[in-house]
Amino acid sequence: MRIALFTPGTGHFHCGSCLRDGTLANALRAAGHEVRMVPLYLPLVLEEEAPDAAEPVRMGGINVFLQQKLAAARHLPGPLADALDSPRLLRWVARHSNMTDPAGLGAMTLAAIEGERGPLAGEVDKLARRVRATGDDPDVLLLSNAMLLGTARRLRAEFDRPLVCTMQGEAPFLDGLGEPFRERAWRAVAERVADADAFIAVSADYGALMAERLAIPAEKLTVVHNGIEAADLLDLPGPWSADTPPVPRIGFLARMCPDKGLATLVDAFLALRGRGRVEGTRLAVAGTLLASDRPFVERLRARIAEAGAAAEVELHPDITRAEKVRFLDSLAVLSVPATYGESFGLYVLEALAAGVPVVQPRHAAFPELIEATGGGVLCEPDDAASLADALEALLLDPARARALAERGRRAVRECFGAEHMALGIADVCTMLAHRRDPA
Repeated sequence: MRIALFTPGTGHFHCGSCLRDGTLANALRAAGHEVRMVPLYLPLVLEEEAPDAAEPVRMGGINVFLQQKLAAARHLPGPLADALDSPRLLRWVARHSNMTDPAGLGAMTLAAIEGERGPLAGEVDKLARRVRATGDDPDVLLLSNAMLLGTARRLRAEFDRPLVCTMQGEAPFLDGLGEPFRERAWRAVAERVADADAFIAVSADYGALMAERLAIPAEKLTVVHNGIEAADLLDLPGPWSADTPPVPRIGFLARMCPDKGLATLVDAFLALRGRGRVEGTRLAVAGTLLASDRPFVERLRARIAEAGAAAEVELHPDITRAEKVRFLDSLAVLSVPATYGESFGLYVLEALAAGVPVVQPRHAAFPELIEATGGGVLCEPDDAASLADALEALLLDPARARALAERGRRAVRECFGAEHMALGIADVCTMLAHRRDPA
């Protein structure tokens, strides 16, 4: 089966959705499918080697920004417009601006969702024509998220093929738009639901949320859990495999921002340290650190220093895949107590694959993941004391921690590998392709 996967890039940092899409493309290829990733807005930043990193960016962020702002920019000469889509230029602009922060992207997001009916009609048309010009004839069109539905009508008109839309992370982004754009953007996405043949949610919790907010018919919605490429993590011995408990090193692996709950974890760590019942506790923080998040991180550093714990806390920004593997191998437990409705949380699977149990808040997709994997425990959301209690109980009970680690690792191996995700996605795409062309 030939699949065209349209996915927005970030330009200069790793994000969960981009990593998931890159892993999906590679796993589908390994299963014998032909996949072309089409980067939108900004270049892709992938962990694994893939030909997609060299794909030209379509609907580049600079052109989209200018055309949404200025009518004259919609009529730039072709060579000039193409120059603005240069990956090098887009990476530079992304690094020196805030091109992925929803707070300042309301008008542009709305314009993108409006698609052929809005100020970006020319860009949407060019996207369809240029993908066609590559000579590809996909059997299925696959959108990475519902905010790309503004391209759906034109793509379906160009290729006359089924279109599938994944749902992952749209809700917090759309809710983060400033008014009056928040409600208008939600309505615009809901109006586009009819343009997709099927929707795939990355968790049942998130599927239910989006189905309610967008009025998606039940027969159009399928849940396919995310999966990860876990071979290098599964090869690790695991911190709880030895007879002696590991150093009580608590880890955080996500973007270092308020929404991921880093402040809650810092407060929980300081509380745990103050109790003195777990000796030698340390906190290790790794993940993307954007310029806009640095003031927040510096405030946390000051709080940690004031508590006299600076020597017990480590920060590792913007780590590579190899560094991530070593980081996970050094932990006893991981927690990313996100404060918002996380649609999945790849870091949960990554920790479990490395044999590291997790402690997560009892909301959004986390209860579903903990139940499905058996690899962690839940605490109350946005509650540092509850998180500290759960971390302490786990670190003081090596037998329980070892059992959770073993169950979680087994679940990733048997149910949450990249190949399992690819199989679920391929089943949906194959069903639609056969429904259209039974022969």
